[in-house]
Amino acid sequence: MGSGFFSSWTFWALLSATFAALTAIFAKVGIEHVNSDFATLLRTAVVLASLALILYATGQYQPLSSISPRSYLFLALSGLATGASWLCYFRALKLGPASLVAPVDKLSVVLVAIIGVLLLGEKLDLRQWGGIGLITAGVVMLALKR
Repeated sequence: MGSGFFSSWTFWALLSATFAALTAIFAKVGIEHVNSDFATLLRTAVVLASLALILYATGQYQPLSSISPRSYLFLALSGLATGASWLCYFRALKLGPASLVAPVDKLSVVLVAIIGVLLLGEKLDLRQWGGIGLITAGVVMLALKR
């Protein structure tokens, strides 16, 4: 990819946020008369097939032997965490309004910041901690009952 906005992390993060929003809306409509765990399985099958087609079409597949055992371990753990997250997310969407479930789910942003600092040695300045605090406050405000 070349330089510029379309090759920046910001562009891809904004695109991710857009697709995550669509995910919540489409899922909320799609699970209306479907078991939430089964809906998660169907969604996962679509994700798997889509990624396989993208890798095939772009030639990005790499030999499995080129991946280190450490990478396998952490990718497997990430996959398990993703599966658990999706199951919980779909269950929450089945039980609650998408306009509240999705923002509360984004408390993950706060948890990533804290875990990133504690376990990965990342550094956040006062302004960034202020943003994390505002996200936390927003989630709390959304989650509290009137």
